[in-house]
Amino acid sequence: MIIYKKINDITQHLDNHRKEGHTIGFVPTMGALHNGHISLITASNIDNDLTVCSIFVNPTQFNNSEDFEKYPTTLDNDIDLLELNDCDILFLPSTDEIYPPNFIKQHYELGALADVLEGKYRPGHFQGVCMVVDKLISIIQCDTLYLGQKDYQQCLVISKLIELKGLNTFVKIMPTIREDNGLAMSSRNKRLQIGEFNNAATLYKTLSYLKNNIAPGDVNSIISEATNLLTNNGFIVDYIEVANEQLEIISNWDGKSKTICLIAASINNVRLIDNLILT
Repeated sequence: MIIYKKINDITQHLDNHRKEGHTIGFVPTMGALHNGHISLITASNIDNDLTVCSIFVNPTQFNNSEDFEKYPTTLDNDIDLLELNDCDILFLPSTDEIYPPNFIKQHYELGALADVLEGKYRPGHFQGVCMVVDKLISIIQCDTLYLGQKDYQQCLVISKLIELKGLNTFVKIMPTIREDNGLAMSSRNKRLQIGEFNNAATLYKTLSYLKNNIAPGDVNSIISEATNLLTNNGFIVDYIEVANEQLEIISNWDGKSKTICLIAASINNVRLIDNLILT
């Protein structure tokens, strides 16, 4: 695996591959890698001639400075994992490389998608996500971008970004990879103590309860039951919502349309998100 820290160096390398007609898959990450990330690397290796991963903890998407400061970093382990799983290139830029003094911020017209769920509870978060992804994909110029379903709303936001930019990049959303107890793999899980980690399995149990019990009609009562399940297990709940595939929140299900449930809840100040397709 080759590690690049400078934009000019990686772009020159990738330009040479494009001249050879090689396809490029890209997995953007903030590090603290786990098997969810590795599943994206594996998918890219299958689909493409070349797989690029980036590790960059993006400051512009954190609306909570404490969350940014406590974000886990495990760079040596990350590099070992990527090498073991045949990643071709790691892009490891500094903050100044991504956001130089002459960097000009853009505003991205994301519509209602940016104002619900994570957008409501983390104002400005998706503008920051778009800012860094826009910069990264302009550098990598990948054929396919690989994202995990755990961050379902972010997947839709990035797909919207690529549409706004008129890019010919395909977004491939891969299934959520889970721990043995059902907890969705996440870099933030590293901040959980053993007891908290075990208790966090309640998130998936709650989603499974909703999947097994949702029925046509009003969904507010079952959401209330799900909220109680989490709060009774020590969680502070930001939201539990049922939505359609475009993340339009629904309170009454027609029994036919596809639905997804999305959850954000905290345990001991560690905020976790998850989702599950219900129908």
